Amino acid sequence: MGEAITLRVYGMTCTLCSITIEAALSKRKGILKASVNYASEKAVIEYDAANISLQDIKKSIEKLGFAVALNGEANTGAGVKIGDRERKKLLRLFILSAIFSTPLLLCMLSEGVGFCHDILDPGTKTGWSRTLYELRLKALFLHDWRLQLLSATPVQLLIGARFYRNAFRSVLAGKATMDLLVVLGTTAAYFYSVYIVFYQNYAYVSGLQNVYFEASTVIITLVLLGKYLEALAKGRTSKAIQELIDLRPETARILRGTEEIDLPIDDVVVGDIIIVRPGEKIPVDGMITEGNSAIDESMLTGESFPVDKKESDFVTGGSVNRFGTFRFKATKVGSETRLAGIIKFIEEAQGSKAPIQKIADRVSGYFIPFVIIASIATFIYWYFIVYKQILFVINLPIIYAVSVLVVSCPCALGLATPTAIIAGMGKGAQNGILIKKGETLETAYKIDTVVFDKTGTLTEGIPEIEGIFILEKSRALYDKNDILILAAIAEKKSEHPLGEAIYKRGKELASAELPDPQSFKAVPGKGVYAEIENRNILIGTPAFLNENNISVSDADTILWDIYNEGKTTVLVSVDKSLIAVISLSDRIKESSAKAVEELKRMGIEVFMITGDNANAAKTVGLKTGIENILAEVLPEDKADEIIKIKSSSKIVGMVGDGINDAPALAAADVGFAIGTGTDIAVETGDIVLLKDDLLNIPNAIKLSKKAIRKIKQNLFWAFIYNVIGIPIAASGHLNPVVAAAAMTLSSMSVLINSLSLKRLKLKGYNAQLQKSEFEISANL
Repeated sequence: MGEAITLRVYGMTCTLCSITIEAALSKRKGILKASVNYASEKAVIEYDAANISLQDIKKSIEKLGFAVALNGEANTGAGVKIGDRERKKLLRLFILSAIFSTPLLLCMLSEGVGFCHDILDPGTKTGWSRTLYELRLKALFLHDWRLQLLSATPVQLLIGARFYRNAFRSVLAGKATMDLLVVLGTTAAYFYSVYIVFYQNYAYVSGLQNVYFEASTVIITLVLLGKYLEALAKGRTSKAIQELIDLRPETARILRGTEEIDLPIDDVVVGDIIIVRPGEKIPVDGMITEGNSAIDESMLTGESFPVDKKESDFVTGGSVNRFGTFRFKATKVGSETRLAGIIKFIEEAQGSKAPIQKIADRVSGYFIPFVIIASIATFIYWYFIVYKQILFVINLPIIYAVSVLVVSCPCALGLATPTAIIAGMGKGAQNGILIKKGETLETAYKIDTVVFDKTGTLTEGIPEIEGIFILEKSRALYDKNDILILAAIAEKKSEHPLGEAIYKRGKELASAELPDPQSFKAVPGKGVYAEIENRNILIGTPAFLNENNISVSDADTILWDIYNEGKTTVLVSVDKSLIAVISLSDRIKESSAKAVEELKRMGIEVFMITGDNANAAKTVGLKTGIENILAEVLPEDKADEIIKIKSSSKIVGMVGDGINDAPALAAADVGFAIGTGTDIAVETGDIVLLKDDLLNIPNAIKLSKKAIRKIKQNLFWAFIYNVIGIPIAASGHLNPVVAAAAMTLSSMSVLINSLSLKRLKLKGYNAQLQKSEFEISANL
């Protein structure tokens, strides 16, 4: 099994650059898989460390002319600085190119104005016409070939050198990129013009007098402008990551003995006691040891209200302390914090490719050879067929061929899918919806069935004891307190929410730490075995006790009454004899009914799946509006139930939070993991909901639908642009300068369309929910 690394790659000019890098890396021994995303500027590489080092991988990419930063460096801001440097470099090149190109552009415009003047008012009768005539005379010096050559050469050979280098390297790698089109087009226009000015005598005799320095320089200038605007727009699509990076404070106030000292955040270690005052950012993850406050976690979870925190509650690095001063103990630092995990999570997700992008990449791979052939065919058609090899007009076929090269840009095609995915994932992250990969975003919009786990998903997952019912035969031996403490000792090592509730209440009753059972065994979905003071204790469901040959018939009436109230039961037996029934209830989340209602409004069928009894499940179903109920389903059978639903051609989304939900989450087409749930559920889910608001389920599906719609719109316009642009250029009706401008506008239109996802309004439950906070895995 190889290692995986995510790199930031800067300097790519089109999607074909990413294909070139992939092709170059795939030839290296030790590279198992390489996926490079042009829009997110990320390379996800799997490699065998025994055959190739990380430094060798970086050097392989750098040899192709690209700057590289480790993903970890990007998280600390180093990658951002490289990106800023690349953008500033593009801006400087554009400004220089624009300065040198301005005289040539003015020359071209004066020719156009002069032509219009000669046609419309050859006698110069009006004041406006005379003004144009004077301006035309004063601009005659711009037609001096020496000035034009002096202006064009730095742009073509110095500023444009980056295009030559990139084109050369891509050809060596066996791929053709947009840089090759720019080089072929501008070189043809520039060197044709050089030939004319240095061989004027021949040119004047043959009639070859037109020069096209302005075409080559303005094309390069516009391409640089387009690349700079693309870089800015791509930066905006990834703005969510930068905002998360900015949340990380530089220092932390540490308590060492009785002294408070400020340390760089990288020097904080697990176990440090950290002091946070009102208005300060919390530096790392930890548990409050003294004090209380209200914490703003909106940037991490999308929760608009501050969350109350007290002693023993977890706090998250990057969140903001709004009111009180408190101290907390650092439990996770550096790359292990939740914030670092979320950043890594989003970066890897945005670097992934959706299946629909493979089509665009495949088309782009054949696109450049096709364009070059189309350009050659255009020249041949016009020069040899239309103009019958008349040398006097050879400049026209050359310019037509150049227009075909310049107007044909695969950038819009390459940007169509990834920019929409990045913008969609960024929007989701700002609202507490973390989508793990592009494939998930492409699948989620098709969901027509959502299956909710009950406990901890539709309900708060914090059951409370409602009553203890002692069987008649046992009343002389036990009272309620005896039974509760006995059950609490038996459940002390249990991880099930019902067992934890029983242990918590028993510990409160005893006002002391309860002893461990002599032996303990949990049976998932059924109950527990325990030995306490040489007594065999079984606690669990009626079916569990029946399996162990313990009769529960004496409790039928009690069970029936409890089930009719929609509550959950736990049966307690001692030495093979049933002694009591404990009833528990779990409060339904305030967002549950709203989420179900919204999903139904969207035409999505809703199910509930639970290991609880049918009556308790039915009660929750009535309160939340769910009619399709799968009750008394064992944890190992939940995945089978999901598969059964999928077998009827349904696209299923499963929502869960517990360890026993992980197989079902994996079996579903899209698994939604509640972020306040277990680490395993978070690891298994395809979409992680950072805040405990089930309205983010329909929000995620809506976001997916909107993103896919944007992708389809982008692909349509990218294809249409080339389908229309190439024939117009080949027909001789498109000036190269206009073609270059159109090329830039096509890419920008795709980026702007994708960025419009940021305006999408997502619904949220507005009530401030009072809930316990659980630590979320940093390994998101």
